[in-house]
Amino acid sequence: MPLICLVRHGQASSGTEDYDVLSGPGRAQAAAVGRELARRGLRDPHLVAGTLNRQHDTARIAAEAAGFRGPLHQDARWNEYDHLALLARYAPPPGGERSLQGLLDHALAAWMKDPEPAGGGTWPAFAEGARAALAELPAALGRGRDAVVFTSAGPLAAVCGALLSLPDEGVVALNRVAVNASVTTLVVGGSGTTLLTFNEHAHFAGDRRRMVTYR
Repeated sequence: MPLICLVRHGQASSGTEDYDVLSGPGRAQAAAVGRELARRGLRDPHLVAGTLNRQHDTARIAAEAAGFRGPLHQDARWNEYDHLALLARYAPPPGGERSLQGLLDHALAAWMKDPEPAGGGTWPAFAEGARAALAELPAALGRGRDAVVFTSAGPLAAVCGALLSLPDEGVVALNRVAVNASVTTLVVGGSGTTLLTFNEHAHFAGDRRRMVTYR
C-alpha cells in the first residue's frame, strides 16, 4: 500500500520583510527531515510541493539530504492561507488575547465561520482544495511507490481534520501544534486514505530538541 508523507515546511522568516523565506534554523530543519525520510526507505517517492518559496526550498533541501532524484512537482492547492491577511481581517475585541498564537487561533476560527470573507476565499474552499489534491495523489503513484508532499500547517490540519471528521475547533487545535519540518503519514488502501501518524518530529529529539519550532 502506498504511503504519503506530508511534511510541513521549515521555519520561515518571521519578522522580516519577506516571511516566505526559510530562516537559518528552517534550512537546518529541512535537512534534518530529509535525513529522516531517507531512513524510512520510501519507495521511489513522488515529490510534490506547494508553490510557496518556503515549501519549495524545504523540498529541495530535504530531497538533497535524502538522496531523492526524482522531479519535484508543484501544486498550489498545498499552499498555506495568508495568515497576515487573516490577522488583519479578524482582529480580536479590545482586551482579548494578545499572543501571536492566540491571535492566529482567533482569526482562523473566525474565518471558518465566515460565509463571505471580504478580500479572500472561504475556509471550505481552501480546505476542499487540499482534500482534492490529496484525493488525486494516489493515481500518480501506481504500484509500489510512495509520495512526499511539502506543505504547511493549514492544509495539513484541513486534510487530517477531514480524515478524522473533526469539528472546526479540532482543526484549529491541529493547526496550533504543527511542528516545522514534522512528518504526517497517511496510508492508501482499498477503503481509501487513512491517517497513521500526525506531526511526527522524533528527528528533533534529544540534543536536537532545540530545533523544534512552531512558527
